[in-house]
Amino acid sequence: MHSPADSKLIDSQSPSPEQGGKAQGGSDAGAAAVDKARTVSVLLPLPLPEPYDYRVPAGLALEPGQFVAVPLGRREAVGVVWGTGHGQVATEKLRDVIGLVDVAPMRAAMRALIEWVAQYTVTPCGAVLRMAMSSASAFQPPRLQPVYRLADDARLRLAEIKTTAARQRVVDLLAAAPALPLADLMREAGVGGGVVKGLVAAGLIAVEQRALVSRRPVPDPHTQGPQLGESQAEAARVLVEGVRQRRFAVNLLDGVPGAGKTEVYFEAVAEALRLGSQVLVLLPEIALSAQWLERFARRFGARPVEWHSDVGSTERRQAWRDVADGSAKVVVGARSALFLPFRELALIVLDEEHDQSFKQEDGVIYNARDMAIVRGRIEACPVVLCSATPSLESWNNATSGRYGLLRLPQRHAGADMPRIARIDLRRDPPPRGRFLAGAVRQSIADTLEAGEQVLLFLNRRGYAPLTLCRSCGHRLECPNCRAWLVEHRFRQRLICHHCGHDRPLPRACPACQASDSFVACGPGVERVAEELQSLFPQARTAVFSSDLVSGRFAAQDLIERIERGEIDVLIGTQMAAKGHHFPNLTLVVVVDADLGLSGGDLRAGERTFQLLYQVAGRAGRAERPGRALLQSWDPNHRVIAALASGERDRFLEAELIEREAAGMPPFGRLAALIISGAEEALVDRVAGELARQAPRHDGVRVWGPVSPPLAVLRGRFRRRLLLVAGRGLNVSQMVRSWIETVSVPAAIRVQVDIDPYSFF
Repeated sequence: MHSPADSKLIDSQSPSPEQGGKAQGGSDAGAAAVDKARTVSVLLPLPLPEPYDYRVPAGLALEPGQFVAVPLGRREAVGVVWGTGHGQVATEKLRDVIGLVDVAPMRAAMRALIEWVAQYTVTPCGAVLRMAMSSASAFQPPRLQPVYRLADDARLRLAEIKTTAARQRVVDLLAAAPALPLADLMREAGVGGGVVKGLVAAGLIAVEQRALVSRRPVPDPHTQGPQLGESQAEAARVLVEGVRQRRFAVNLLDGVPGAGKTEVYFEAVAEALRLGSQVLVLLPEIALSAQWLERFARRFGARPVEWHSDVGSTERRQAWRDVADGSAKVVVGARSALFLPFRELALIVLDEEHDQSFKQEDGVIYNARDMAIVRGRIEACPVVLCSATPSLESWNNATSGRYGLLRLPQRHAGADMPRIARIDLRRDPPPRGRFLAGAVRQSIADTLEAGEQVLLFLNRRGYAPLTLCRSCGHRLECPNCRAWLVEHRFRQRLICHHCGHDRPLPRACPACQASDSFVACGPGVERVAEELQSLFPQARTAVFSSDLVSGRFAAQDLIERIERGEIDVLIGTQMAAKGHHFPNLTLVVVVDADLGLSGGDLRAGERTFQLLYQVAGRAGRAERPGRALLQSWDPNHRVIAALASGERDRFLEAELIEREAAGMPPFGRLAALIISGAEEALVDRVAGELARQAPRHDGVRVWGPVSPPLAVLRGRFRRRLLLVAGRGLNVSQMVRSWIETVSVPAAIRVQVDIDPYSFF
């Protein structure tokens, strides 16, 4: 594959012969002379390991990084010039590049990132490119849209018609602006559509079809932020200096919930803006962006560019192109924003860096935290990792000196951390069919009486995780996965949380035909909400779950209602656990603190501690003190005990000691192979062959194949192999060589997960 750093001009002025064979490179025994100066390799956004060769037509000059349209079979595709041709196919057998695409070329740094990610994740390079070209419309010519401008003789015509204040505002606005779309014209002039249409009919306004130019407001770096405390100011000074020096470094910004981490890294954002550069901020959840966006707009006077799954195609097209040409200065987004084509990236921030949402589990499997650090190194820009509960990997790197460590040990403005207490459910069990202990019910009553807000946290969506027949014990399972169907009573559906299959609750049991015999087992947030409403019927409640609050606008509306005091009790999943600031929320109740501690997951303790510490931190973030109550059947478990004692650092060090003794991350390396297919016997055969061909090296162990907890997912049988290796070994290369030793049938898919986070 051609090096992305190659900037050699590829030019051809010679006549173009007729189109030859396929574009794909490869050996060709009958090839005659190969003129590499007249060919280019083009990487396409397809799961292809290498670029295809194409011929450069006469009069066209191409450079690496330029986007070009090329023929692919019977269709046309857009790809990136990756370098000169491989030279393995005769020039006359290649097909011609169709032409250039009018977008900014992909920079060498971005091409280097794509190649690095492909090598590390053992993924075809074209599949990684597809993530970098995720807005298909960005490569299409802009659509023409109607714009409104003053007619040439508008001033003369104005004297001939009846003038109103509204009409005058439209005329004055268009006198200062060259042309505006109807929606912008109506909004900025403060008029309705009838006023504009009347002026068009009178001949004062002309309507033209134009390609709209982005009018994105630029955040102002000179606005004054809040007064920072001593530790905040010192952390901000370090981050600002890193941006100013434009050098790669990673800093862990470690601060308790409410310590003002956002305002600290806003200082570094402001410095990047003053230098005219670009900033990327990654957030793990769309729901977190509502309050963050408001804080950003208050500080900088404009909103940043958003990039996540809820952004529409038109907005995505404009955002992609604005990032590429440098006019989009600050981007906030989900993990996919990491692959946007920044022109001059000066700062990368990962907020809640520990969050599992940064790990992509489908397609190209990668951890955005780790790849963000790689991009920072390639771009020579600083990276800031923010968290109140750092991942063990980041904590180990920071305490060992590999990363900088900036600590904010106290909440901003003198607010106290919440008191965390354990509720022993063995001594204070809830009534039969209920899930809130007596002490919890009393604490909720006291909090509501004081006019304060309550958060009930349970990281389980729906009404109940299991529905079974009381007559024969039959459990309702997903037909596509070996997973229980979750009852969602508010929607009156049974839903699989893995493949999305849904169905109504059957009237009769499919196993014994008993009627109305199904019973819900265990609580979900909807069932807790039902109990809460029966206990406190006057309380205004809301459920914060992705099933019921879908999309950024619904989440923003709910958050604003909480801030206005229109909700007394919020019942939420992890969407409510982190990033939010509700000044009047003083009581947090964790309904099931034991959830997530079982199952043998390597990171079970770490994840549970992070989640519960974060959700407890929602309480008492302003003047009123906060409390957090953890309901547990095992209150002496080391995770629950560490939360109650507040000994976070001690817990992290104990986890590191255990990991080091076992040779597990961050002191060892893991790689998983997931073999899947529709035919179970074939899956077992391929998995067995991979096990027999497993690497034989000192310090390397291979476990499996085994059936994961979800042995069938979306109708495909699954098996897993896990490679455990020492820290210094090149696991990616080892796995790549391993897979190449086995002939994998087309019906079988082998996924590679380097540094796996989940084992389902």
